[in-house]
Amino acid sequence: MSDVIGGSTAGGGGGSGADTRVGIGLVHTVLPTVRTALGDLPEFSGLTPEEAEFARGSGIETVGVLEDTTAGDLAALAVRGLLERLDGLADGPRAAERPDTLMLVGPRAPDVLLGSDACRVQAEAKLDGTFAFTLDGLGCTGSSAAWALGRDLLLADPARRSVLIAHGSRPTGLDRVRYPVTVIGDGGYAMTLVRGGRPVLRAHRQETDGTFHDLFRVDYKQVPYYEWREECASPDRYRFELAMNSRMRLARMVDEVLAEAGVEKSGVATTLMQNVTASAYQFYETLLGLPVHPVCGEHLAAYGHLGAMDVVLNLDRLLASGELAPGDLVLVLNNSPVAAWAVTLWEV
Repeated sequence: MSDVIGGSTAGGGGGSGADTRVGIGLVHTVLPTVRTALGDLPEFSGLTPEEAEFARGSGIETVGVLEDTTAGDLAALAVRGLLERLDGLADGPRAAERPDTLMLVGPRAPDVLLGSDACRVQAEAKLDGTFAFTLDGLGCTGSSAAWALGRDLLLADPARRSVLIAHGSRPTGLDRVRYPVTVIGDGGYAMTLVRGGRPVLRAHRQETDGTFHDLFRVDYKQVPYYEWREECASPDRYRFELAMNSRMRLARMVDEVLAEAGVEKSGVATTLMQNVTASAYQFYETLLGLPVHPVCGEHLAAYGHLGAMDVVLNLDRLLASGELAPGDLVLVLNNSPVAAWAVTLWEV
C-alpha cells in the first residue's frame, strides 16, 4: 500500500457521560497518491460520444485508483489508521473514546455474499468486543445517515463510549465512468462520534423515496465480475424526475434543519455536498442561495466521486484548513440516486 496516504483531523474532547452534545472525535482518510487522467481510464476509448462528452464535462480531471484493493481493504486500512492515532492519545482525556460500536457504510457492492464485510473490518482492526454492523441501501447518503444514527446510539445509551463509522469507495465492476451520474474514484475513511466532540451535530433531516429503488442496477447473478456493468433504467428519469424531486426535497429539508437550529441562511458559514459533477454545485447554489465551498470542486477534480466518502473528506479538509472559527455553522447536503437525501448542520 505504498501509494496510499492518510489525511486527518477534526478534533474534540470527549467521553463525559454528562455531555449530551455529540460531535466528531477523529477522522482518518485514505487516498491514492497516484491518480489517473480521465482520458487514460481503460474504458474511456470504448465510451459512446454521449458518454465521453458527459465525462469530459463532469469537472473531473483525474481519478484516484488503488489497484488490487477492495472496499473492505480501504475501510479496514482507514480504521487501523484512526485507531493508531487514538492509541497515541490514550494517556489523555480521550482514552474513553475507544469505539464500542463499528458502523460500516455499505459499499456499492459487498466484498462477500453471506459473510460479513463489517465483521471482517472489525477483525482486521482488532476491535475485540465492538459490535459491528453495516448500514446499507442509501448510496452516497449512507455517511450522513450513519452519523445521525451514531448520535442517536450515543444519546440512547449512556454506557456507550464511541461510534466508529467507516467506508471504502471502489467501483462496482471494472468501469469507473458511471453514465449519466459521475466517475468513480477509490478511497476510504474512518471517523468517530463522541460526546463533547467538535464539530457538534446540531440538526439533521433524512428522507428516502422508494419509487426510485430500481433506477440503477447491476446484473451480478448472470455474469462474472469482470463483465459487471451498471445499467440506468432511464437516463431521462435520472436527469429530470429525480432532479426535480431532489430540488423540492432538499430546499424544504434545508429550511427545516435551519428552523430546528434557530438560525437563518445568513448564519451559515459555508455549505458542503457530495462530489458528483461540477454542474451539481451550480444547480444547488442557484436553488438554495447558498454557495458551495470550493473544497468540494477541488476534490471532485482530483479524485472523482468517492461515494459516501465525499462529504466526510470535504468536511475534514475544511476543518483542517483553519478557515472556520469556533461557533461557525457548516451545512452538509447529501443525496443519492436510490433515492435518499440528507441535510446536516454542524457547529464548529
